[in-house]
Amino acid sequence: MDWLNIVFTLLMLVLLQAVLGFDNLLYISLESKRAPEDKQAAVRKIGIGMAVVLRIVLLFVLTKLISLFVEPFLTIPEGGWFSGSFNVESVIVLAGGVFIIYTATKEIFHMIGTHDLEHAGDKKPKSAGQVIFWIVLMNLVFSFDSILSAMALTDNFWVMAAAIVIGGVLMIVLADSISKFLSKNRLYEVLGLFILFIVGIMLLSEGAHKAHLHLFGHEVTAMSKATFYFVIAVLVLIDIVQGKYQKKLLARAA
Repeated sequence: MDWLNIVFTLLMLVLLQAVLGFDNLLYISLESKRAPEDKQAAVRKIGIGMAVVLRIVLLFVLTKLISLFVEPFLTIPEGGWFSGSFNVESVIVLAGGVFIIYTATKEIFHMIGTHDLEHAGDKKPKSAGQVIFWIVLMNLVFSFDSILSAMALTDNFWVMAAAIVIGGVLMIVLADSISKFLSKNRLYEVLGLFILFIVGIMLLSEGAHKAHLHLFGHEVTAMSKATFYFVIAVLVLIDIVQGKYQKKLLARAA
C-alpha cells in the first residue's frame, strides 16, 4: 500500500510540475532563441539540466530552512497607501515578475520599431553562457510555487526530487518542440511575448500576495492558474480567428 501511495504521489507531483511549469517553458523557448542558432538545443538541455540540479538543492534547503524564506524581514505597517510584510520568497517572485515584464515589453517594442521586417523577431544575440545563466536563474524563480506546493503534498524528499527530474526531462523535450514551432511560425512569437507579459503580471500578483501587500487599503490578490490559462486560451483563440480573417481579406484583395 505504501508503494501505491508513493507512485500516486509521484504522478500527482509530475502533473503539478507540468501544470505550473508552462510559463517557465515558454520563457526557456523564447530566451534560448537569443543564443547562436547551432547551440540553441544544447543551451536548452544544459540550462534545464543545471536548473533541475539547483531545484533539488533548493528543495533540500527549503525543507531544512523554510522559516528563513517565509519569515518576514521587512514590515511596512498599515495606515498609509502602501503596506506589506516582505519575506525572501516574495521579493524573489516580485523581482522575477518585474524582469519578465521588462523583457517582454522590450522585445515587443523591438518588433514594432524595427524597419527590417524579415528580421523583425530577431533579438539581440547573447552568448550561450549568458542564455544558460538566465534560463537557470528564472527557472529557480518559477520553481518556488511548484516546490512549496509539492511540500504540501508529501514530506518524502526523494519522491519530490524524482518528480523534479521527470519534470525536467519533459521540459527539455517540450522546449525543443515549442522552439521549433516558433521558428517555423514567426508570427506566433508576438503571441508568445504577450503571454510572457501576462506571466510577469501573474508573478507580480503572486509576489504581492505573498507579501500581504495592500495598495490604497485594498489587498493585492494572486492571479490564479485557472485565470492565467483562461487568458491564454482567449489570446490563442483571438490569434487564430484574426489569422483566418486576415487570409480571407488578402485573398479578396488579390
